[in-house]
Formats: sequence, C-alpha cells, structure tokens
Amino acid sequence: MQPSIVILGAGYAGLLCALQARKLLSADDASITLVNKHFYHQLITQLHESAAGARSDRSIRISLPSIINGKDITLVKGIVQTIDTKNNLVLLENNKSLAYDYLVVALGSDTEYFNIPGLKEHAYTLKSVNQARLIRTHIESCFARFPYEQRPELLRFVIGGAGFSGIELVGELADALPKYAADAGIDVSRIELYNIEAAPGILPGFDQQLVEVAQRSLESRGVKFLTGQPIVKVEDSIVHLRNGESINTETMIWTGGVRGNQLVIDAGFNTDPRGRAIINQFLQSPNTPKVYMIGDCALVIGENNRPLPPTAQLAWQMGIATGKYLYHDIKGGTKAAFIPHIVGSVASLGRKDAVGKVLKSYRMYGKMAYMAKEASNIRYLTKIGALFKNEPFSSTLSNVSQ
Repeated sequence: MQPSIVILGAGYAGLLCALQARKLLSADDASITLVNKHFYHQLITQLHESAAGARSDRSIRISLPSIINGKDITLVKGIVQTIDTKNNLVLLENNKSLAYDYLVVALGSDTEYFNIPGLKEHAYTLKSVNQARLIRTHIESCFARFPYEQRPELLRFVIGGAGFSGIELVGELADALPKYAADAGIDVSRIELYNIEAAPGILPGFDQQLVEVAQRSLESRGVKFLTGQPIVKVEDSIVHLRNGESINTETMIWTGGVRGNQLVIDAGFNTDPRGRAIINQFLQSPNTPKVYMIGDCALVIGENNRPLPPTAQLAWQMGIATGKYLYHDIKGGTKAAFIPHIVGSVASLGRKDAVGKVLKSYRMYGKMAYMAKEASNIRYLTKIGALFKNEPFSSTLSNVSQ
C-alpha cells in the first residue's frame, strides 16, 4: 500500500510543500492530503492592504481547488484539534481523523500578547482575510459615526508594534484614512494615527538608513510614533503606556508579536520559550523524524546563530525543501541540510512607496522598492500556478472532501 502524506495548513509553506511533493512523487508513489480550515489560500503578506481598503478581499484569497485540481492532491476542509504522534493520527473537528505515514505541520503562528492585561480582549489582530475585513469594516464605521457622535476617539487609530507588519499597516492607513475622511465630509486634520513600539525605534533590526527614510515618509503623512513606550494595559477604548500616559481610541490593532501554534505545544513537540517547534537540519521534529515542522510554527536558526524572523520568503523555501525531503523518504537518495537563502526584505509604506535591502547591501527606496515587492508577489503566484486565479470561486469542485 502506498504511503500517505498529510500536510496540515495551506499557507505558504504547506501549499508549496504539497505542490513540490506531488511534482516529484506520482500518485502511485504516495497519497497527499492537504488539510486547511478554508477552501482558499490567503496571501498573508498583503493583508494590510485589504485591511485599509486598498485591495479587495478576493484579490488576496485564491481557490485551493483551482490550484490543486488535476494534481492528485486531496483537499480536506477542517480544523485540526489534536496531533497524535503515538498513533500517527490527526484528529479534526466533528470527530474526523486522518492517518498518516508522513506528517507535515505547517499550521502557522499564534499572536503573542506578552501577558499585557486586556490586550487580547480589546485589540484587533491581522492574521487572516476575515480579520482584515473586520478591521476595514470597523474603520468605515468610525468615519460613518463621527459626524453624528463627534467623539475624537473615533478618528484616533492606534497600531501596536512597529515591525514589518505594523509599519506596512501604518503606511496603508496613512494613505487610506484621508480618503475615508473626504468621503465622509470630515476635515482630515481630525485624524490621529499612532504607532506604538516598545523598542527604541521602528523596524527593529532593519538597516538604520532605511529606517530613517521610512520614518520620515510616514511622519510626513501624519503618523505619530511613540517608541520606547511599551503598552502595559488595554481597557475598552483606552490604551495605557508605561510612562503613565494613555490614549483614548476606538481602534487598537495589535501587530507586536507572534508565537508558535498552541497545537504544536499541546502535541508534545519540543519548543522554544515562544512556542516554536525545535527542528533538525532537515526540518524534522528530532524525536519524531516522520514529522516535518515548517513555516511560522518552526524555529529556524540563521547563519549568525540567531532565530530567523518568520517570513513568507522563509516559509516558501521550507515548503519546497520539505517536498524534496518527502521524495527522498519514499524513493531514497541523500538529503541535503536545509540552508535558508534570505535574498532581502522590503517593507511597503503605503501606495507606491517602500524601503528594502536586497543581496545583503543594496538599498532600495520609493517606487523601485515598491515594484520589487510587487514583483515578488507575482513570482510567488506564478510559482503556485495562480497568477490569474485570485477570483471568486466555488467550494464544490472535485477532489475536495469536507
């Protein structure tokens, strides 16, 4: 009987793993089952654009059936409840179970709230298309309500965290909020946009010259940075800072940290203090070599012996590498240790503006950097065969089970 491969999660890592494994392994070599809680793949790196209203939801979600149709990959729509490594089973909601010979865990990350009281209860997060839609709808509501309620906190927007995710969201909002104000007949001077960061500066760890460019660009569009000021408590409509100050707002969006997926911890895998899975040089769980851990749920150590930040670029590479490893598991051959190749990083700052550094030393600014980021998105869509497939879709296509 052919071995079974089960892949949990159809994000960047999981989807590319499934496609790469099927490219190398025939249906006679192995069965491949891809489990995801939606029938669509989400372009997580573009969620900030949807949250601000700059890009439609349908442009950042892609039909999974349209990508895997004809590739002998079975798509199972379901939410993972438990990973049982002793019995090689994955338990889904509604008491459904999947047996596996090889398991790939690509379940992404959870939000890290750092035990800040009230943060989880009163802040929006941005990790899915649905959350982006919720934020956008809320912002639209704030502008619709302001002419009637005249409360300043309706037009006071606070973003917690000034890493890549926070800065990209702030950049989109800096461009979008004045347009919302114009549509509602509200003076743009009434808008306040804050970005709060516990570290001394924005984009921690990024090239300082690019940081300065980014900060000038955003400040010129009205962004107020509060750096070195950790959030210590969040109440309904109030954000408290360590220096004793507080901000009254109807909109608190938290982008300040991620941790490993709780399912990985609950399954008993070895993890670091942030809940990310410890893996070997072949991306396997050391104590369960037939289980691969990839994407944001895994801890990858870089060449400077420090953990690499979870990025789409890293997830792509892990997915492709694991597809190859599965081929060697089943067909034989020698595995090569996983070595990440981070070619650079680009942070968008709104419409047609960005900063980035590629090939370790080449700095990019403005429209050129923005075009480079767009080119990366196009390259990824081409890689998964979905360049023109991010359109409305049916969830009733063949080779799909629920």
